[in-house]
This record gives sequence, structure tokens and C-alpha cells, in this order.
Amino acid sequence: MLRSFFHKLGLFRRRQDGSVTVEFAIVFPVFITIFLSVFEGGLLMSKLVMLDRGLDVTVRAIRLAPGDTAITADAVKEMICENALILQDCAASIQIEMVVIPADTWTMPAANADCIDRTSEIEPVVSFANGDENDIMFIRACVVVDPMFPTSGLGLALTKDESGGVRILASSAFAIEPR
Repeated sequence: MLRSFFHKLGLFRRRQDGSVTVEFAIVFPVFITIFLSVFEGGLLMSKLVMLDRGLDVTVRAIRLAPGDTAITADAVKEMICENALILQDCAASIQIEMVVIPADTWTMPAANADCIDRTSEIEPVVSFANGDENDIMFIRACVVVDPMFPTSGLGLALTKDESGGVRILASSAFAIEPR
């Protein structure tokens, strides 16, 4: 009886049936994780490029605006959102900061940008200043977007806020031309 058991065990070990299934079970999750990570990275990069484009078009419009035109934060948000086409719920998830860079010290704003906190009703106070002729202006837009696959691959590795969103940041500097 024991000899029969070892004989059947030996036959079982030599069989090739199901060997592809084992390889598939090992390789498939790795392949899918890489695929989802590439897709997530491409989608986030597309959103960043569109935010950058929206900010660049808006900065051009601000620079070419007549001198007596007052630029408001809401108008800048609207212009950026009109030109950044793939950002969903852009107006509710974007934060704009525009400050004058002093020409005597060239002090730049802090590197950490304030973004919208979707878990709070209170919005952070952010500087928004219209400059005068020949002023150097620094403008920054921060958008919170949701990852497509937050629990796998790159979506799992991204730094997220309390609401599960990822911050995307675009900035630009420009000079206000004399009129």
C-alpha cells in the first residue's frame, strides 16, 4: 500500500498538466500591475500637461489684457478650467495663487502650495495680487484629482490627501508690460 502511494506520487510529480496555469498565476498579477501603473501615470501626466497648458494660455491672456482691466481669482480659475479640458470638476478642485515678486530681493513664494481641501468646508487664504507695470508676477495653480486605480500599482504609491486625491501643480512667472 505504501509502495502504491509513492508510485502515484512519483507519477503526479512528473506530469506536465497545469504547468502553464502556475506560470500564468505568477506572471499575470505582475503584468496587470505594470499595465495599470503605466495607464495611471499617463493619465496623471495628461492632466498635468493640460493644467500647464491652461495656465500658459491664461497667463498670455493676463499679459495682453488692457491696463485698466482688473483680473480676479475667479476669472483666472475660469480661464484655466476652460483651457484645461480633461480636468473634471475643475472649478471646485483648483486653487490659484498670484503674487508679486519683489525686484529688490527676488523672494519667491514658499515651495509648498496650498491646495483645496475637499474634506473641509473652509478654504485656505491664498494671495492673489494684481501687479502694476513692470512687476514680475508668479502664478501657481494646484488641482486635486482622483487617481483612476487608487489601490493598485502607481495609484497605491502616490501621496494622497485625506480625501484620496492627488495634487497636481503648475506654475509660471511673467512680467506685466508697460501700457
